Amino acid sequence: MATTTWAIDPTHSEVQFKIKHLVISTVTGSFKKFEGQAVTENDSFENAQISFALDVNSIDTNQEQRDEHLRNNDFFDAATYPQITFTSTSLTKTGDDEYKLTGNMTIKDVTKPVTLDVEFGGVATDFYGNEKAGFEISGKINRKEFGLTFHAVTEAGSIVLGDDVKLSASVQLVKQAQEVVA
Repeated sequence: MATTTWAIDPTHSEVQFKIKHLVISTVTGSFKKFEGQAVTENDSFENAQISFALDVNSIDTNQEQRDEHLRNNDFFDAATYPQITFTSTSLTKTGDDEYKLTGNMTIKDVTKPVTLDVEFGGVATDFYGNEKAGFEISGKINRKEFGLTFHAVTEAGSIVLGDDVKLSASVQLVKQAQEVVA
């Protein structure tokens, strides 16, 4: 049997989140720095071992004052917990190009099981001869389950932030190495 290691190509990948603001609109943000890899048996992604880390200090909601607030103790406490991590426990094929990715997500000091939807976009070779694989990943978490409990209400009684956070990532992996395992 051979194992193949695939690494995230950060120049062709993005990680975003969406959360309700004042219950009437959605704020979208992203993480600009992240890293991760998948280790597969041969070249099949089913049952791949996946690890991923986001740099909390790279959060970007297109508004610096809000980003600083998200980095402080009210939310992510980036000084103490500089990364959000995910380690898979299973990647199960559910359709032709569809998978369920289950694993443990850690935000701050809280680790919880999470299941995400994955759509496999296929494999292609780029101009430089690198073999690449593409994926669209989506899911939803409850921020309060991960210790992100900041709560505010406007003077008129409107809730400032929703509890559910929608996650989405468009990821391109680059084949790194293949190793034969005895």
